[in-house]
Amino acid sequence: MEHALSPATLAELRRPRPYPAVSVLTPTHRRGPENGQDPVRLRNVVAEARKRLESDPAVTRDRRAEVVAQLDLAVAEVDLTHSEDGLVIFAAPGEHQVWSLGRRVPERVVLSDTFLTRNLVAAQAAERPFWVLSVSADRATLWSGGPDRVVEDHAGGFPLVRNRENFDAERRMRVGEVPSTFSDEGTRQFLREADTAMAAVLREEPRPVYVTGDQEALALLEEVGGVARTAVQVRKGGLAHATPEAVRQAIVPVLEAETAKGTTSVVRELTSARGHRAFAAGLDELWQTAHEGRVRLLAVEENYRATVRDLGAHLMPAEPGDPDARDDIVDELVEQCLETGADVRFVPDGTLEDAQGIAGVLRY
Repeated sequence: MEHALSPATLAELRRPRPYPAVSVLTPTHRRGPENGQDPVRLRNVVAEARKRLESDPAVTRDRRAEVVAQLDLAVAEVDLTHSEDGLVIFAAPGEHQVWSLGRRVPERVVLSDTFLTRNLVAAQAAERPFWVLSVSADRATLWSGGPDRVVEDHAGGFPLVRNRENFDAERRMRVGEVPSTFSDEGTRQFLREADTAMAAVLREEPRPVYVTGDQEALALLEEVGGVARTAVQVRKGGLAHATPEAVRQAIVPVLEAETAKGTTSVVRELTSARGHRAFAAGLDELWQTAHEGRVRLLAVEENYRATVRDLGAHLMPAEPGDPDARDDIVDELVEQCLETGADVRFVPDGTLEDAQGIAGVLRY
């Protein structure tokens, strides 16, 4: 199952497909007893997708068989033993994908000429993905991180390994050949290559970066390149050879501090916007301004969700399952703001209590 949504992947998912491109969404659960219902819900929503394909007169028999086969292949890849909060399945002629999301999605089936991506986009924004670059004298490892997990990533050719014949740093220091591993020109060149590779990764997929290593490694990396100068530095060695869980545990306190700092910054910006009449609050008001491209900063409480009916001029509260109800309206709003270049920030629940859970700073 897929987790990381890069700009290139999103662009590929958004391109038009031969009809029908099927999107199947269902909420899932991380632990019991709630996760016991997940297999049943998945079977039911996939059965609904097959029923929709059978009853659609625009879908030929051959095309239906091809898409159903791709749907079956996708379902076979689903691993509900490692579920997160939402599951998205895409199936179209000749292709399928399965996405596990750390954000709840509505249960729905959509047949169109494009895949339904807004829930992926909102989940990616909510997860605030980051990079961790762990460096040592002989290895540079790249990790892709989110709120609950860190996994090794091979973008940019990582991991980089420095092959040195008969190299024994401790022996060489004992006999006085070098005063330190990090004064060795080979080490400087190796970390310069790591910096170049990391810069290339960031050009393809910009994210916050955390660089880990012992003090000497971080100082040399900062000296020979530019990534460490703008990254958050974490002085802890050994993580270039560590497990993902060890990296996650080392980064968690830093992430928590950065999150607190970011929340304070968002609240400060919203407060300033009130004084300059550039403030919007509430789903209805922000829905209008977002579609006018006026939102510069959108702040959303992490678990804020709303089901509404779109009446054109206004959004009206609705119950899930009501006719024409849209229970992923917050995700739609997030994607719309991102499309128009807004900065979307998710903040802890209760931060925006006086703004009904969602607020924004307007461009004009």
